[in-house]
Amino acid sequence: MESLVNKYVKRTSPTSLVIGKGFVPNMNVPGKVFANSTLEKLLLDEASEIASGSTGSFIPSLAQVANVAALPGIVGESIAMPDVHSGYGFAIGNVAAFDMDNPSSIVSPGGVGFDINCGVRMLRTNLKEEDVRPVQEQLAQNLFDHVPVGVGSKSLIGARTYSDIDQILNYGIDWALREGYAWPEDKELCEEQGRIVKADANHVSQKAKGRGMSQLGTLGAGNHYAEVQVVDEVFDATSAAVLGLEKGTVCMMIHSGSRGLGHQIASETVTKMESLQEQMGIQVNDRQLVCARIQSKEGEEYLSAMNAAANFAYANRSIMTFLARQAFAKTFNATPDDLDMNLVYDVSHNIAKEEMHLLNGEVRRLLVHRKGATRAFGPFHPLIPTAYQTIGQPALVGGTMGTASYVLLGTDEGMKTAFGSTCHGAGRALSRSKSRAMIDSMDVAERLREANVSARVASSHLLAEEAPQSYKDVFEVVQTCEEAKLSRAAVRMKPVAVAKG
Repeated sequence: MESLVNKYVKRTSPTSLVIGKGFVPNMNVPGKVFANSTLEKLLLDEASEIASGSTGSFIPSLAQVANVAALPGIVGESIAMPDVHSGYGFAIGNVAAFDMDNPSSIVSPGGVGFDINCGVRMLRTNLKEEDVRPVQEQLAQNLFDHVPVGVGSKSLIGARTYSDIDQILNYGIDWALREGYAWPEDKELCEEQGRIVKADANHVSQKAKGRGMSQLGTLGAGNHYAEVQVVDEVFDATSAAVLGLEKGTVCMMIHSGSRGLGHQIASETVTKMESLQEQMGIQVNDRQLVCARIQSKEGEEYLSAMNAAANFAYANRSIMTFLARQAFAKTFNATPDDLDMNLVYDVSHNIAKEEMHLLNGEVRRLLVHRKGATRAFGPFHPLIPTAYQTIGQPALVGGTMGTASYVLLGTDEGMKTAFGSTCHGAGRALSRSKSRAMIDSMDVAERLREANVSARVASSHLLAEEAPQSYKDVFEVVQTCEEAKLSRAAVRMKPVAVAKG
């Protein structure tokens, strides 16, 4: 691996590396990795660790980005965000666009991920830090009590019948609005307005629907969280004011996706597509990159099911918002309206979307896979909410447990260099198993107490798995995105209380 890196991977700017054709067989386009020198070292450390066999069968993220560059119909470059790390098929943090008018072009479940439309939504309040500090332990507990967390957590507000789940899959946030679990203004402030119309519940299996019925309105486990935060730094006062944020504002992030329903859809699709690769005449460098032609029956059915799972995720985050609003109301003895608990935005970071982009001077209809990456369109793009037209699309970037999070804004330059994409978080630096072996959960708990962060977790081992040292430095990631002009920072938030599964 080291000799291949030296031969084919070249730094082209302080924030980017190019992976030349030849790094892996059959590359149709180059690879491009946004990384400063600090993050580059972590990439090389990851490759060295995986080459030694210490993380099982995973492929280094550099090779994964290159393998994606060999997929049929890819255009531009196979792009990696600064938080990139090894994943299933595609690296987490990989962005790749495929020409939808090219019959050879493909869609790959590995380019979306198993937690379809995993994403983040952010709420703001009229509370200030001094309002929250005296009751932060109570608030943390109320959030933990109201929002079901952890493996196997069950819905408090769910779909009762398969007819209900079909409505959720087809209508997303519109179902939540109809049932009274969302505010009308929430819809305008979601990506895709909280509903992808090209969804079809008929392409979702009964098994997947059954899993969704019991998990609607649940957070899940792993890196999912509900976190209370305080704005501690404003980088652009004008943009922050448009977002309704100022220094000291108490806000909240909810990070979750389509749960077991999305995982079931992805698993079933991977199995189905594996048996069709030879029949479709598709060759891939890595079997985890199984795929289907976009224009094929299998490709269209997967996209319909994926969109349905995305709608489920929008409804899932909507119900957890309802529950979080109730937790705040209980803590402060006030209604969510009284607390001005308005949505700032809701973003997706595990999805493939049909989009129009300017490529080599020509407008192209592309299917953009973003796996562990956030859409960040520049100002005045028609798909940005009216309220944010002048500042660009917000990208909500969660840090790690106990570290800062950010609101970034899309740029025109990012539209040109990364199909309007930016990072989605800090990105893992250590595997979960390595984190458990190297990090003491009690030490993490003590550090959180010293930082005045109230934490509630369903399982103590999560403290080690989700410790800050298990992740890259989110500051380095955000700074790289800024220097590369993929996005620009509006505000930074520090954590106050967090509930995790």
